[in-house]
Amino acid sequence: MAEQAGKQTGEQTVKGIISRAKNEPVEMVDVVIPEPGANDVIVKIQACGVCHTDLAYKEGAITDDYPFLLGHEAAGVVEQVGERVTHVAEGDYVVLNWRAVCGECRACKKGELKYCFDTHNASKKMTLTDGTELEPALGIGAFAEKTLVHEGQCTKVNEHADPAVAGLLGCGVMAGLGAAVNTGEVKRGESIAVIGVGGVGMSAVAGAKLAGATTIIAIDVSDEKLERAKKEFGATHTINSSDLSDDELIDQVRELTGGFGTDVVVDAVGLPKTYKQAFYMRDLAGRVVLVGVPTPEMTLELPLLDVFGRGGSLKSSWYGDCLPERDFPMYVDLFTEGQLPLDRFVDERVGLGDVEAAFEKMKQGKVLRSVVELKN
Repeated sequence: MAEQAGKQTGEQTVKGIISRAKNEPVEMVDVVIPEPGANDVIVKIQACGVCHTDLAYKEGAITDDYPFLLGHEAAGVVEQVGERVTHVAEGDYVVLNWRAVCGECRACKKGELKYCFDTHNASKKMTLTDGTELEPALGIGAFAEKTLVHEGQCTKVNEHADPAVAGLLGCGVMAGLGAAVNTGEVKRGESIAVIGVGGVGMSAVAGAKLAGATTIIAIDVSDEKLERAKKEFGATHTINSSDLSDDELIDQVRELTGGFGTDVVVDAVGLPKTYKQAFYMRDLAGRVVLVGVPTPEMTLELPLLDVFGRGGSLKSSWYGDCLPERDFPMYVDLFTEGQLPLDRFVDERVGLGDVEAAFEKMKQGKVLRSVVELKN
């Protein structure tokens, strides 16, 4: 699918996948990429994972600023840079990220860059051919042959890493790894339970293994996922919770940890039910990490005395509390060295026209990740 260069403006027209209206099937359309602004870059996309966040955009669960240019979990090569770009150069192999820290907001000035409240995005909008502005998913929009992003949204990594694998760090895998390692601060010899071992939860299992946890309990309703968690990603124990009451599940976790509960629990589901399970299955002074994203109508009720009496910490993990410039290259290197099984998350490789079918497989729980590969 060849792009067409504008004769006067420097625009390019490429193929991309948009969501035009709530719950309607996605469409492949022509997307107009403007000439980069001073700090913008055009990236030729090589691969982009099909993430649940893209489905949430499609279903109207994030905003209603349709049409969306979907896709954000991507790797590719910098093709063109704006006049003030210094962070990357043409030809650089990069993973895209949605935390391009600004350095100026109150979080950054406090030294908490992982919470940056004003991350950078491209200065111009990509559009349809009729001029309709597109809202790129998480400021990226990578279900396309090329996309326009801010230079800070590009993180250089080892150029020998498979784009279909490296790109996963752009969102879901990093969210899970970071929930365990950065937010949960799992240490060598500690114990952890992970509730829900889809792509994010499975990444938390892998992160806990990497960090040296010695008891890693995977909890899910799918025997197939639990088997994979143990065989492929480092879980030491598994529990199928489908027929267990909350108390029975909590008791099983305690039985596996000397009667005490785990040091860390990662809730990768994000339901009031699973959060309460997480709250009570941890040890006294243990850490609960919420990385599964709740819906707006959900509420939580806990006895305040239990919140006080059990101590510890209750944390939310945003993007795995990662810093892309620190974390992406490190994890790609660990993968290329054979220490982190990132390639096992890729269950299928599909084309740009297969995104809608990939969403259906995701909803049915059939894959950890479908990855769109672009041959351009």
